[in-house]
Amino acid sequence: MHRDSLGSAQVIRPGDVNWMVAGRGIVHSERTPPEQRAAPEGASIHGIQTWIALPRGHEEVAPAFEHHPAKTLPKISLQGAQLCLIAGAAYGARAPASVYSPMFYLAAELAGGSEIELPAEYPERAAYVVDGEIHVDDRRYGVGQMPVFESAADARVVARMPARIMLLGGAPLDGPRHIWWNFVSSSLERIERAKLDWREQRFAPVPGDDERIPLPDR
Repeated sequence: MHRDSLGSAQVIRPGDVNWMVAGRGIVHSERTPPEQRAAPEGASIHGIQTWIALPRGHEEVAPAFEHHPAKTLPKISLQGAQLCLIAGAAYGARAPASVYSPMFYLAAELAGGSEIELPAEYPERAAYVVDGEIHVDDRRYGVGQMPVFESAADARVVARMPARIMLLGGAPLDGPRHIWWNFVSSSLERIERAKLDWREQRFAPVPGDDERIPLPDR
């Protein structure tokens, strides 16, 4: 159950995408719904949360939240691979989530013996292994590993056994980013202002969830 300071309240289910733009500031919570907590068998969750830096010119946009059900996401079939486009554009398809820079983000299920070449139009590309293993230039990568490809190199992934991977990439960042706790910015001064605003409770609350995490000491 996603809730945020915009008033959003949205359950996410397998295959769906919850897409939040933090912009100049948003507060949110992610909870296991109460009915699942109360179930005798308990509840478990398996997923990937991804942070994408905004270009400098859009770092202070208004915060936003979008929900995209699984049925609205483009599905792509390549030889031996079933792909779901989560965000951006790839292989002639475009996902509905609002993005601010050229990028692609795909969930891929590869059959054993298959291979896939990542979109060549993006200078930065990588593959993250969720289940199984993949090979890149005869080097093996297992669960939790992420080969990053050189800009001009062939970006080809081989699955000698069934595998689930994330394919991702896009345009290079327009300068370095700083991260401190949950704050990300190209400006250290902006992060200091955000820290002060959080400490003095100037961020908007989350309707329906009044728990608040204190600012860490470091």
